[in-house]
Amino acid sequence: MFDWDLLTGAFTGDDELCAIVGVDPCTFDGRADTFAGRLHPGDLAAFRASARTAASEGRVTARRLRVREAQGDAHSGERYRTVELWGRIPETGDEQAGTHLVGAVLDAQIGGAAAAAVERLRDGLFSLGPDGRVTYANTSLERLLGVRREALLGRCLWDVLPWLSDPDVEYRHRSVVISQTPASFIACRPPDQWLSFSLHPDAGGVTGTAVPVTRPASAEPAPAAPTTTGAVGDAPARLGVMYHVLQLGSALTEAVTAREVCDVVADQLLPAFGGQQLAIYVVSEGTMHLLFHTGHHEDFLDWLEGTPLHAHLPATEALTSGVPLFIGSQQDLSKDYPGIPTGEVSSWGYLPLIASNHPVGTCVLGFDETHPFTTKDRSVLTALAGLIAQALERARLYDAEFALARGLQQALLPRRLPELPDLCTTVRYLPGTSGMDIGGDWYDVIPTSNGVSLVIGDVEGHSIAAAATMAQLRSAVRAFTTVGHAPGDILAGTNRTLIDLDPGQLASCCYIRLQHDHRLQAARAGHPPPLLRRPDGTTDVLDLEGGPLLGVDPTSDYPHTTIDFPPGSILALYTDGLVEERGTDIDVGIDRLRTCLAHAPATSLDELADRLLHHATRSPYRADDIALLLTEYSASLLDSR
Repeated sequence: MFDWDLLTGAFTGDDELCAIVGVDPCTFDGRADTFAGRLHPGDLAAFRASARTAASEGRVTARRLRVREAQGDAHSGERYRTVELWGRIPETGDEQAGTHLVGAVLDAQIGGAAAAAVERLRDGLFSLGPDGRVTYANTSLERLLGVRREALLGRCLWDVLPWLSDPDVEYRHRSVVISQTPASFIACRPPDQWLSFSLHPDAGGVTGTAVPVTRPASAEPAPAAPTTTGAVGDAPARLGVMYHVLQLGSALTEAVTAREVCDVVADQLLPAFGGQQLAIYVVSEGTMHLLFHTGHHEDFLDWLEGTPLHAHLPATEALTSGVPLFIGSQQDLSKDYPGIPTGEVSSWGYLPLIASNHPVGTCVLGFDETHPFTTKDRSVLTALAGLIAQALERARLYDAEFALARGLQQALLPRRLPELPDLCTTVRYLPGTSGMDIGGDWYDVIPTSNGVSLVIGDVEGHSIAAAATMAQLRSAVRAFTTVGHAPGDILAGTNRTLIDLDPGQLASCCYIRLQHDHRLQAARAGHPPPLLRRPDGTTDVLDLEGGPLLGVDPTSDYPHTTIDFPPGSILALYTDGLVEERGTDIDVGIDRLRTCLAHAPATSLDELADRLLHHATRSPYRADDIALLLTEYSASLLDSR
């Protein structure tokens, strides 16, 4: 990755870029000319043209350059390898727009040659992830399967192609992943094109091939035991069912929320029994309410919403009786329940979800084609219903307690920020996703007689005690602010208050007072430094004097720093959850946030806040809470008073 200042020639690159071009990252002087010195002389013009192309078109795509493989004279006959230059001009929306090219240098020689070789093969070649989803497919596979690779990528072959939807295909993939032993099978693409598939596993996934073959001499079923080679259907489908049943039981023990439970049930139950629709209705105040639905019939069982438990319907009767109900055809449904809508579904399985003798709801399976429920199907589904009910009841209890905990946490924070003339503030708060415990992050905006005070802090730990300490510290800061103390004295007083409370916890805090003279008075106690974006777009990490964490020493001193804050500036206060990343120094995260604040295009402060949180919200797992307080100063602060 690189950042090229097209005006000054500054060229900032990471260690990987230095390795590609063969320079020592410790001695690289950060100049574009030094980078250009590693190129083939014949490509220097193309390199400089990249800057002109970027300035006029906003981006550079796949500009191929030759880089020397070793140090030495460019004219000494040394060997070169080809790299690609990709980049774009960030849309900053200010006077700095069009002056920076950011992008990547890709060492594509080996990968490009390999891809070209694979595309020349007449055989179909594909790659599957551990979950069976296609990660690569060559052109020949498109031709042999009769489907474009765009439709394959990110999906399972047996989900895209009806003629590969036999459970044995999925079973064979699962078996090679588990056993790490190659396997092959033969399948027929309608009407009469036979293909031989070979699967070659390793720890990272499966590489497969598809080759045309002649029609098998016999269509007789193979022996019951699974073999390493055979036609689709040779291995018993029952093994595929049992695989999903085992996966369902295992995954339900890890599912925490009701949504996770429903996703697990849909992912495992439908492929195990060949269903196309699944709906889960739960009981609330004596009526049925839809909790989850998946399938291509969007109106599947919509009419069941709000139905009382005493209604003469299969979903309610299965639940009140506690006995699963299996309906094999539309005729059977109309016979037993005249007038009930059938829609486009042909068979139904109604599984009562009962936990500890308490009715939780009903899980409904739908089949587009008539489905004969065998005795084994019925017994397995009946057993699974109890397992699903227990997991769902536990998850709903968790969801309720989680909502209560988050509600308590939100109640301890300001409901809305005060509206102030010439000053715009916005806040974002994201709770951690790793559990139910409440965090101790807090923020505040406090109008005073001589300005406005901005506060952000973080109590260590995640618990009710952390939230309680946070509320006490927020009250203490407000009390000291009302009295009119200086920022450093406010933190010193809050520190003594925390020690007197003796909660056994530490806290960080950053306190900033905005004054009438366009200046900031800032003090911090072990908290990450704030960021300041000035009207010209330059963005700095404010080097504030500070003291130790609150709660360490009652005699701690917290000096304050005075900083200019001209109109048009934006101040960012945040907690460490926004910049900390496992295995990375926090300074790296702070600089990444600074860069984002400097270059993120935004038409409003709210949009800017959302962009700064974009990276954090993309992660499904956040161990810590995140608080972000942005303040934009548009004119003379509170001069109208």
